[in-house]
This record gives sequence, C-alpha cells and structure tokens, in this order.
Amino acid sequence: MTDEELKKLVESNARTAQAILDSMVEARQEREELRDEFREGMNKLQNAIIRLVDIQEGMSNLLASLDEDRPTILRRLMSIENKVDQILEKDNNKEQ
Repeated sequence: MTDEELKKLVESNARTAQAILDSMVEARQEREELRDEFREGMNKLQNAIIRLVDIQEGMSNLLASLDEDRPTILRRLMSIENKVDQILEKDNNKEQ
C-alpha cells in the first residue's frame, strides 16, 4: 500500500469515525429530548391525578353534607306536612 493510499484510508476512517461520533451525539440529544417530554407528560399525568383526587374528595364531602342535611330537610318537610294536615282538618271541621 502506498503512502497516498494509506493517507486516503486514514482520512476515510477518520471521516467515518467522525460521522459515527456525530450520530451518537445526535442520538444522545434525541434521547434527552424524549426523556424531557416523558417527564413533562408524567408531570401532567400526576397533576391530572391530583386534580381528580381533589374532585373526588370534594364530591365525597358534598355527598356527606347532603346526608347530614337530609334529616333536617325531612324534619322540615314533615313539619310542613303536619301543618297542612292541621289546616285541612280545620277546613273539614268548619264544613261539617
């Protein structure tokens, strides 16, 4: 092999090695971007889960509040019903 052929072979190998290094750097950058996107997606998912848990807790509190208010509402309705019954009885007694 002549010096010129050897020089061309070394230059070719150097270009190939540089191309490989460049593609490795590019692949590393792409992986970093994908990791960042994945982390961002995971953060969004985690925030969505937190919001859903908060909503669920709020709904549970609302339902518990409704259950607590139900006896009061029932008592009021019964009181109104009793008053209506008394009025109807008085009207019936007056008509007779």
